[in-house]
Amino acid sequence: MRRALAGAVNARPAELGGALAAFGCAFLMFSAYSILRPIRETMGITSGVETLPALFWGTFVGMLAVQPVYGWLTSRYRRSVFLPWVYLFFILNILGFYAWFNLQEDHTWIARVYFVWLSVFVLFVVAVFWSLMADVFTREQAGRLFGFIAAGLSVGGLFGPFLGQRLADPIGTINLLLVSAALLAAALGFMLLVLRWHRRHGENTGPGVDRDAELGGTALAAFRQVARSPYLALIAVFVLLLTWVSTFLYLEQQAMVARAFTDRDSRTAFFSTIDFWTQAGALTMQLFFFGRLFRWFGFRAVIVSVPVLMTLGYAALATVPTFAVLIGVMMVRRIGEYSITRPARDTLYTVVSREERYKAKSLIDTFVYRGGDATSASVHALLKSVFGLGVSGIAWCGAAIAAAWALVAWALGTRQVELTARR
Repeated sequence: MRRALAGAVNARPAELGGALAAFGCAFLMFSAYSILRPIRETMGITSGVETLPALFWGTFVGMLAVQPVYGWLTSRYRRSVFLPWVYLFFILNILGFYAWFNLQEDHTWIARVYFVWLSVFVLFVVAVFWSLMADVFTREQAGRLFGFIAAGLSVGGLFGPFLGQRLADPIGTINLLLVSAALLAAALGFMLLVLRWHRRHGENTGPGVDRDAELGGTALAAFRQVARSPYLALIAVFVLLLTWVSTFLYLEQQAMVARAFTDRDSRTAFFSTIDFWTQAGALTMQLFFFGRLFRWFGFRAVIVSVPVLMTLGYAALATVPTFAVLIGVMMVRRIGEYSITRPARDTLYTVVSREERYKAKSLIDTFVYRGGDATSASVHALLKSVFGLGVSGIAWCGAAIAAAWALVAWALGTRQVELTARR
């Protein structure tokens, strides 16, 4: 049975324990987030679509404040200490929001703070998880296993909304925060199992090397690492363009949903439906296609595929600027990002140093990512208010950005293959 299960997930028998523990961590962590996400989208509209750029900038400032603290933790403490503390910190945050929602009747400012906080939360818990995966698994293992591990995110993305819909009426929406906190605590338990497996079976460090040693360096070392490494800087540009492509679509979606649905409950139901089918599509891709695409076409083709699809998708939206086409392009983007771009992007870090996997990767996945959100949201507002562009004009701008993203993806894939061969 062990051999059969290992073959089903494209793992070797000795890797099965680590892969299953990683899958469990991803599943529970993303289930916790998926319970909270539809509430965030509704609150973003409730605060006013015109306030979204300000909320993105608030998220960016939050990332700027948290990043040095995370850098200090990674420099001073072993990963078996600082990784659990990151998850414990966010568990306490969820409990704090639970208390705040119950103590204050006016939820206007709670909604705005919650929107910013959840944007920080999802990037940090996911970034920390994938930093660990890049540290635990080799590049060869990543090509075989990251699709299966990423499927845990999609299963969690299906289970979280399902659980939320089932429990919302019996226990109330606010009490769902407690369910989310419990799921994140369970995810922490599986993360500890991954660390235990790596201490016993890990292949990406030499004999006699302490796999759990402190990283050293300074709290701001990540900024220096990205500035000095052309490879890491290119990853940062890749992520920046990814956020521009995503944010343009997201803001157009929020504006159209605000016009199409007039009450909060119908908007939340719509977002939950989109989330469900997006995660179902991503799960299918992760389980059946990612590992095979990686093996058949190589890493370069995999990482460039979604940018090319988004270039075509934006062109289609520019030609037919309707709500249905926009939602279709949005789903293609999210399915492609979850099932292909995300695991491919995290594979990039398997050829950098251990310190860079935790520090530079976290900086790029959080600070750079939210910086891209904030700047693209402001540019989007400028294009609409100053230049008067509609959906079609915004889509042509998005197509140009996606084309630039595809070129960067090809250059980055080429560089990653070169570094892998050198190592």
